[in-house]
Amino acid sequence: MTDWTPAAAPQASRTTRDPGARAPKIEPPLIEVQGLRKTYRTARGELHLFADLHLSVHPGEMVAIVGQSGAGKSTLLHILGALDAPSAGTVYCASTNVAELSSRKAAEFRNREIGYVWQFHYLLPEFSAQENVALPLLARGVRKAEAMAMAANWLREVDLDDRRTHRPGELSGGEQQRVALARALVNQPRLLLADEPTGDLDEATAARVFDLVQRLHQDHRLTSVLVTHNLDLASRCTRVLRLEGGRLVTPPALSHPLPPPGN
Repeated sequence: MTDWTPAAAPQASRTTRDPGARAPKIEPPLIEVQGLRKTYRTARGELHLFADLHLSVHPGEMVAIVGQSGAGKSTLLHILGALDAPSAGTVYCASTNVAELSSRKAAEFRNREIGYVWQFHYLLPEFSAQENVALPLLARGVRKAEAMAMAANWLREVDLDDRRTHRPGELSGGEQQRVALARALVNQPRLLLADEPTGDLDEATAARVFDLVQRLHQDHRLTSVLVTHNLDLASRCTRVLRLEGGRLVTPPALSHPLPPPGN
């Protein structure tokens, strides 16, 4: 199979700002978490996962969350994405208090506002790549012909136009994850949540998939929160946070992460 390299993101043009111009308006956070606590009851007593955790993520940011296994990184993503409920605190995402949503409203919110990418692709093996990408649209009530056309467009976005009719078992690991990425974004969400999106890939393929994630983040003006153990990839995000002791902190070695690509 030939190597695949995603198309490069266009470089942003640089302009000279007028000193007398009004400062640009700062948008409110897309994610705002205050006083988050999560407690589990176990045979040995209560397990406190988060301790008064706070987080703000502004539109357009690409935030990496790192930390030891078991620190609660995946649980935090689940709470941000209305897949789990906090024990205390407030969690606002896209101006919605996700902790107060009913199961039906939470499902509607996820389908409309959030795209998910997991370490494992979770593609349905009996469906083609195009059918897998179309599933979120069909769940939203989009007509099949329109959903399939939109799915085909997104497969072109991730450079898989020639794999539309292939089933997951006929695709490489990198191709499977690119299909999963297209499926996550087909509903054009504002927020992308990714839990170890390159964790099952070899180093070279992981780097190329991450390149693609960055390009799509820019091209579609996403706000992205990624969990990863790969500090090299994390340092390419606009901000890096470490989850430790139930709180989010900025790691000293990564206190000045790289600016967004194109800036």
